[in-house]
Amino acid sequence: MTDAVQVKGLRKSYGKKEVLKGIDLCVRKGDIFALLGVNGAGKTTTLECIEGLRSYDGGSISVDGRIGIQLQSASLPTHIKGEEAIRLFAKWNKVSEDTSMLAALGIESLANKQYQEMSTGQKRRLHLALALIGDPDIVFLDEPTAGLDVEGRISLHEYIRTLKSKGKTILLASHDMAEVENLCDSIAILKDGLIAFTGTVAELTEKVGTHYNVRVKTSQGAEDFEVDNIGSGLIAILQDYQKKNTVIQDIQVDRGSLEQHFVKIAREGDR
Repeated sequence: MTDAVQVKGLRKSYGKKEVLKGIDLCVRKGDIFALLGVNGAGKTTTLECIEGLRSYDGGSISVDGRIGIQLQSASLPTHIKGEEAIRLFAKWNKVSEDTSMLAALGIESLANKQYQEMSTGQKRRLHLALALIGDPDIVFLDEPTAGLDVEGRISLHEYIRTLKSKGKTILLASHDMAEVENLCDSIAILKDGLIAFTGTVAELTEKVGTHYNVRVKTSQGAEDFEVDNIGSGLIAILQDYQKKNTVIQDIQVDRGSLEQHFVKIAREGDR
């Protein structure tokens, strides 16, 4: 089996509301895979079904390997210390206690710190350390960098890449499109209970069309434009300024971001 996770025809309803309407997706072993979607699209429900934390109504799920889970919302007893939590989870997983995970994630100071005294970012890192106890083959991360500062996000991204280099498969849900673009080998976009797109970021760009952002700076300030064809689009912008006899001081051009492409897919059919 070359896929770490296979999902076929996954369906899930809450009462009369069908949240997942027949999802098909595959995650290759050793990949970093992101599940994207607007709030309420069913990302967390999908992950929880795959993780075995939530029952589902139809379809099939195959997971090849041991799993570790960092939930979007999780908590520990208020007075438990980081080292005690490591010891407890190690016992549950029937493995030897190893606090080196705290050092690897840069949270050695949490060993003797009570959970209630930890910041949101420190709690997120501790949850990840606990998810990795037992040396899982597949790691689920739901909003892994929520609450972390810039330095914390960079550090955690490096650690996620380290996990990939060790052959781990990473499944994450994130609202941080820059994070997804920098980390992920492949993505899937969930819309209205179905997979609207699956593939690489480059394939998504190709699907929605090349998109460019143009910023023109003049003595009167800066203006932003969006064009799909950089050749004709940029010429039209320059000609317009020339007609107005406005002197251009600077021009900046960049490709559309993953966020823009995601929004375009997510809004298809809404207009």
